[in-house]
Amino acid sequence: MPGGSGDREMVPIIDDVLRAATRRLLAAGVPHAARDCRLLMGSVLGWDQARLIGQGDTEIDAEPRARFAALVARRERREPVSRILGQREFWSMTFALNAATLDPRPDSETLVEAALAQIGDPMQPVRIADLGTGSGCLLIALLSELPQAVGVGVDVSRQALQQACLNAQIHGVAGRSQWRQADLLQSTWVDEIGAQFDLVIANPPYIPIGAKSQLAPEVCDYDPKEALFAGEDGLDFYRVITNSLHDLLVPAGAVVLEVGIGQAEPVTSLLRAQGMMVHPPWHDLAGVARVIVGTCR
Repeated sequence: MPGGSGDREMVPIIDDVLRAATRRLLAAGVPHAARDCRLLMGSVLGWDQARLIGQGDTEIDAEPRARFAALVARRERREPVSRILGQREFWSMTFALNAATLDPRPDSETLVEAALAQIGDPMQPVRIADLGTGSGCLLIALLSELPQAVGVGVDVSRQALQQACLNAQIHGVAGRSQWRQADLLQSTWVDEIGAQFDLVIANPPYIPIGAKSQLAPEVCDYDPKEALFAGEDGLDFYRVITNSLHDLLVPAGAVVLEVGIGQAEPVTSLLRAQGMMVHPPWHDLAGVARVIVGTCR
């Protein structure tokens, strides 16, 4: 008879919805499709990954299914999960992002490790400059580990600086951080950021403009171009930074720079040309020479 229990619409379980979404993303060529689907589902339901795995046989109603499908459609267009959710975990901290901030990469945690090793005693009252700060993740991560440190984050984008300031407030370091707008390609930028520093850090744009076609859509289409590209050889910002170190650093200061694949040697040469002592490079988890440390002689 109509209206009997046999006519009731079947409500799918979470695992089935995840499997279908994963197949959809795989068909679109999306890497890490299953992981990304779980992250998006966790966001929709407000569940952590452990609960999602343990309770995957739970039924999921039409409304959360629709919200999840909308997020999967964005990922299918190669929008990164961090952009969809508006945040990225870095150094075990959550950083909010906006359109003007680079999406922090796990590789950049190598810079934080190298900077902390260079400082040594975490109770030192060091002064740090972060050039091209973006979301502020590098400076804020360091300030979270160095309770006596203060820092200045510099970026050409006012929108990025606004996001960095909010992240500093979220992580309780707003009172020890300042955020200043300056264009490193203009001659006045050193004067605009103020006093000398014990430590300069930077993850500057370092992709050669000719390599644009080699980038994944998640990078090329969604990261701000100003945070990616740096001239024909990718070294434009390293030249600017290294040429300014004597004005930026105190006599015993240090610089810690993230570099792209194959850039360790040319950046080392730029530092040595300024009389800096260059230490062995730090390698990321993939074995790439990722961070160069230079100290004043």
